[in-house]
Amino acid sequence: MPVRPADAAPSFEPLGESTLLVRFGSCIDASLNARVHATVAALRAAALPGVGDIAPAYASLALRYHPATWAEGGASPWRNLAGAVGAVLAHAPAFEEANPRTIVIPVRYGGEHGPDLEPLASLLGLSPRQLAERHAGGEYRVAMLGFAPGFPYLLGLDPALHAPRLANPRVRVPRGSVAIGGAQTGIYPSELPGGWQLIGRTPLALFDAAREPACLLAAGDAVHFRAIDEMEFAALEQAPR
Repeated sequence: MPVRPADAAPSFEPLGESTLLVRFGSCIDASLNARVHATVAALRAAALPGVGDIAPAYASLALRYHPATWAEGGASPWRNLAGAVGAVLAHAPAFEEANPRTIVIPVRYGGEHGPDLEPLASLLGLSPRQLAERHAGGEYRVAMLGFAPGFPYLLGLDPALHAPRLANPRVRVPRGSVAIGGAQTGIYPSELPGGWQLIGRTPLALFDAAREPACLLAAGDAVHFRAIDEMEFAALEQAPR
C-alpha cells in the first residue's frame, strides 16, 4: 500500500550537537512505523549533504549529520537541517513499499529454552502448545533495532499473546532467547539483562561483530518463526556461523 511521508507532520528536535530527531508520534503503531520507513527511503533518495547514518525507530528516526555543513544564516544547524528535511517530505512522492526480505527464525519453544512459556500460557488461558503455535504462526515486521546491537523489536504479535513484563527482570537472559514484552516480541542477540517473558530460543546468531553485516535482521525485514525440536536446535547451534 502506498505511504506518503508527509501524511503525518513530524516534529523536530536536536539530540546533542550532531543528531536530529524526527518524530511522527509516540506510540507503537504499524501505520506510524510505515511512515517512518517511507521517510527513511525519501531522505536516502534525497541524499542531503552532511547526513550520515539514518536510524529508524517505532515512531521516529534519528539523522546523524555534520553540523558544519548546516551552519549558515545565523540559525542553529539542526534547525537548518530540519527545514531541509521538511521540504523533502513535503514534495516526496508516495512510497510504494517493496516486498520485504523474509527471514525465517528457527525456535525451540519451552523447556529450558523458554522457562516462561508454561506460566505465561496459564496466565493467558492457553496451553503451552497453543501459545507456541500462535507465536510461530504470526507474520512479523522488524520495526527497529535497539536496546542492544541486533535486538529486533517486532510488530505483528497476536493480541491474545500480549503479556506483562516480569516484575523482577533477570540479570542474565541467554543469547537467542525469544521473548514477549507487552505488545511486542523480540530476540535477545547476546546474553543480557532483561524483563521480557522467555518463551523459546533460537540457535541463530543475531549479532556477530565479525560478520558483514553484523546484524542478521534489519529494520523493515519480514520475520517468520519456525518451531524446531531439540535435535535440530543442537545441530543448528553447532553449525558454522
